[in-house]
Amino acid sequence: MMGSHHAMTGAAAWLAVTATAGHGLGLFPVEPVGVLVGALVCAGAALMPDADHGSATIAHSVPIVGKIITHGISHASGGHRHGFHALLAVVCAWLLSSAVSGLVWEPLWWNQPVGIGAAAISAVSIAVALKALGLARGEWTRAWQLAIVPAMFVAFFAPDRHDWFPVCFTLGYAVHLLGDLLTRGGLPLLWPLVPKPPKWWLRIALLRGVWLRGGNIALPILGRTGSYREWIVLVPVSIYVVYATAFAALQVFGVNLAGLISTVGG
Repeated sequence: MMGSHHAMTGAAAWLAVTATAGHGLGLFPVEPVGVLVGALVCAGAALMPDADHGSATIAHSVPIVGKIITHGISHASGGHRHGFHALLAVVCAWLLSSAVSGLVWEPLWWNQPVGIGAAAISAVSIAVALKALGLARGEWTRAWQLAIVPAMFVAFFAPDRHDWFPVCFTLGYAVHLLGDLLTRGGLPLLWPLVPKPPKWWLRIALLRGVWLRGGNIALPILGRTGSYREWIVLVPVSIYVVYATAFAALQVFGVNLAGLISTVGG
């Protein structure tokens, strides 16, 4: 799945899980501002598995340093779509984000702990998401500048649920894997174990497209990365993200978009 599509599906997942209005499941409800900021963080987290790719968006986030980090990650994880794209990586994402969310500063001049750890990772995630979604064009400096405000919100006015950051970050990471699982390339979900199918399995066309010759698992509904099927799926996903973010943004100012639409329609 393409980078911008990963980011969009990450945002959609957070909106669907947290929103309590008719367009959301309300499984992990947070305040409207938390819905908006979390959507950006989750969108960025949905790009993090591709840190094992030297040409990924995050590789260009910081000159030279970004390339060095992604090259190191790629080497350590076995290359693109290896260790960073396994179920073990999702568990590590949860553990890392949980540990980072515990990094706080307690200044005397503020009435609650300042989440410096969550804010730092949020800044990276948001900057990467803004670039991938085309919301920060030009130099990366622009993306980092735009990421500062929501990152500061995370630090000083984070959603009242203390576990929001691990849920947000891990959800985005897992959604990325789901998107890649739906393409022909599949994923080595059980990495570092990558069992290969027996010969009889490969003789059956339908089966060999699910458990691939190299050991990857796939549910190739979307076909190849960037296929027309992928674009068809992303159209309603993008519409949903636009509507849900607009709904949450208006909620911040006490406006109910659904009620407004019904009033106008009536």
